[in-house]
Amino acid sequence: MTPGARLRAATEVLEEVLNRHRPIAGALSDWRRGHRFAGSGDNAAIGNLVYDAMRQRRSVAARLGGEAPRALVLGVAAEAFSVSPDRVIAMADGSRHALDPVTDAEAAAIHATLDDSADLGVRADVPDWLLPQLKVAFGADDRVAFEGRAFARRAPLDIRVNTLKADREKTAAALVHTDCVPTQLAPHGLRIPAQEGSRRLPNVEAEGAHGRGWFEIQDESSQLAAALAGAGPRMQVLDLCAGAGGKTLALGAHMQNTGQLYAYDHDKQQLRPIFDRIRRAGLRSVQVIDAGREEELDQLGARFDVVFVDAPCSGSGTWRRRPDAKWRLTPKQLNIRIAEQRRALERAAGLVAPGGRLVYATCSVLPSENAEQVAWFRDAYPAFEVASWVERWSAVFGRAPDIASVNGDSETLLLSPGQHETDGFFVAFFNRRA
Repeated sequence: MTPGARLRAATEVLEEVLNRHRPIAGALSDWRRGHRFAGSGDNAAIGNLVYDAMRQRRSVAARLGGEAPRALVLGVAAEAFSVSPDRVIAMADGSRHALDPVTDAEAAAIHATLDDSADLGVRADVPDWLLPQLKVAFGADDRVAFEGRAFARRAPLDIRVNTLKADREKTAAALVHTDCVPTQLAPHGLRIPAQEGSRRLPNVEAEGAHGRGWFEIQDESSQLAAALAGAGPRMQVLDLCAGAGGKTLALGAHMQNTGQLYAYDHDKQQLRPIFDRIRRAGLRSVQVIDAGREEELDQLGARFDVVFVDAPCSGSGTWRRRPDAKWRLTPKQLNIRIAEQRRALERAAGLVAPGGRLVYATCSVLPSENAEQVAWFRDAYPAFEVASWVERWSAVFGRAPDIASVNGDSETLLLSPGQHETDGFFVAFFNRRA
C-alpha cells in the first residue's frame, strides 16, 4: 500500500471507532479481514495511525478544527510516520485510494503546534469532566498537562520473568533481537521500548521462551505491586480479582511453589485463560475457584496471610494502550466501578487472617477510585490500618525507595507514565490487627 492509501485506510477505521462506537481493536481486526492484500507493514502503520489519533484526539482536533477522522489522521501522520508535515501533505494527493488533496487551511494546521495558552483539557488530551480529579491526583495545571501528554504517547512493552523457570539474563538473551532492557524498578522485568514511526511492538507471545513459560507480559507497575504485596513461601494467599491471572502468576513465583494460592474472579470469560497460563508457568500450588462461586470463598474464612484485590476500575492508568477508554468513560460508568470496588473490599475484609495483609490496587489515577476508597475502607473497617508503602518497599527490597509517589504520600503509592514511565497504577496496603 502507498502511504496515501494507509492514510485513507486509517480514516476508514476511525469512522468505525468514532461514528459507530466500535472498539479500536475490533475495528482494526475487521478492516484487516476485509483487506487481506494489506501486508504486515501496512497493518502496523494503519494501527499506529489509529491509536495515535485516539491518544491525541482532543489536541489534534483543536489544531485541525474538528474531530473528523480525516482531520485526526492528518494531524498525527507526521509523528506517526516520522516524516515532515510537507510529506504528509504530499501523501494526500487525491489519487486512487488516497485522501483528497489538503486545503490551505488544513496545511497550515498540519504545520502548527499547540499553543501553551490552550485550555487545560486540550493540552492534557482528556475530557473536561475528569480535570477536577486529575488536578487532585497530579496537582498544578502544568503537572496535569505533563501527565496528560505522557498518557498520549505510545507505551513500551514490559514483561515479567518467571523466576520458577528462568532469570532475567537468560530471558534477555533469548529476546536480544527485541532490544529489551532491564526495567528500572521491578527486579524481574524487561522492557521493550515504545516503537517509533510505522514500526510496531513485537509479538513476544509467539516466542519460544514464552511457550516454555519463561515470561509473561505485565506492566512494570503491576509487577511492583505484586512484589510489594509480600507473598512468600508457605503463605496462604488469595488473588480475589484475578482476571486472566497476571498477578496470580507473579504472586505464585514469589511464593516459590509453596504454601497455597487461590485465584478467583466473578467473570468466567476473563478467568478462562488462567488455566493455560498456570500450566505454562509451572505453578503447582494454585487453586482456581470457578467464577461466581462466591460461597466457596466464604467457606475459606479469614485464613489468608495476603489478600490481593486488583479491583475493577476505569482503566485510566492504561490510556496509553487503550486510548478509546479515555473517551468512552462516563460518570455513570465510573460510579459503577466505585460500587464494585467497595463490594470487592467488603468481601476481602472477611478473608484476611488476624495479622494478615489486604492489598488494594487499581490501574487508575482517579482519586475517587483510589484515595477516597482508602478513606472509606478505613472508616468502615477499623480492624484494618494502612501500612506505609515506603515501609513495604524497605521490607521487600531491603532499601529505602528511590522513587516518590505522584501524590507525595508515604502511605499509598501512585505511579504514572510521566513520573515513573509506567502505566498509571495505585496500590494501598492494609494490615489487619492481630
